Amino acid sequence: MSDATWSPLRGTTVVLRRRPRLLPALGKGVLTGIGKRPHPDAAPPPTRLVLPAARIDAAQVAAYAQVCGFPTTGPLPLTYPHILGFPLAARLMGARAFPLPLLGLVHTTLEIEQYAALEADDLLELAVYAEGLRAHRRGTEVVMTTEVWRAGRLVWVDRSGYLARHGAADGLSGPVEPGPAPGEAAAEPLPIRAEWPLAADLGRRHAAVSGDYNPIHLHPLTARPLGFRRAIAHGMWSAARCAAEAVPAGAASVRLMAAFRAPVLLPGTVAYAQEDARDGTGCAFQLRGGGGAAERVHLFGTVAA
Repeated sequence: MSDATWSPLRGTTVVLRRRPRLLPALGKGVLTGIGKRPHPDAAPPPTRLVLPAARIDAAQVAAYAQVCGFPTTGPLPLTYPHILGFPLAARLMGARAFPLPLLGLVHTTLEIEQYAALEADDLLELAVYAEGLRAHRRGTEVVMTTEVWRAGRLVWVDRSGYLARHGAADGLSGPVEPGPAPGEAAAEPLPIRAEWPLAADLGRRHAAVSGDYNPIHLHPLTARPLGFRRAIAHGMWSAARCAAEAVPAGAASVRLMAAFRAPVLLPGTVAYAQEDARDGTGCAFQLRGGGGAAERVHLFGTVAA
């Protein structure tokens, strides 16, 4: 089991009757974030949200798998439980008591540990909580943890880092950590395995299967007011697409770590690069701008099976 398992001494568990609606949770977060001043010494709310019976729509899973490059039949895609749990995370991060403003949070790191294959007809329990805040060289980062339980056993864990950007004048002090990085996978260009052309509507197609209609992913007109000249691919699409290539088919127990470094503008072309471990137990991977080794790294990570 994960060492992130919740302890009753840490706070209060709130049991939900149904999964929160994502868009209202995000909208509330925009309003409650007004006036917040992020600081790494702040404490996240000691609340653990639990959804005892997460309903899984097999048709939606198949559509998600198709958009992200996974097989459309068989076990749940490795990244799909993140989609199930994100509305709970958004509800926590959108609360007034949450110390960081939800609007503008940047997904920086992803760590998924799966201990057993999951199926669409499984009866799953979700639990989501903030593991803690930490200083980052560009601001303050929170680690949000999502756990998936089946028949009383922890079978899947996601720890995602989200960054609220601010300067030293806003309260940074002491040692500043950049956040966890999955090894040295970004140090040298890895061998390119494939190039993927990305259509302008990729963000909208991912939103349709994930429920995350963040305007920066939908259209240039909705992305420009938020600082992007074009729409950008969702970070979780990039991670999922890489996982679909990097995780061995049929692997039930797997650990994936990834770090997000630069947005992927739409439309565009990206290069997927991968180098297998010498002992055959995993690989390192990168998502780079199309055109070769000199292009910027959008995402890098490792897989251990």
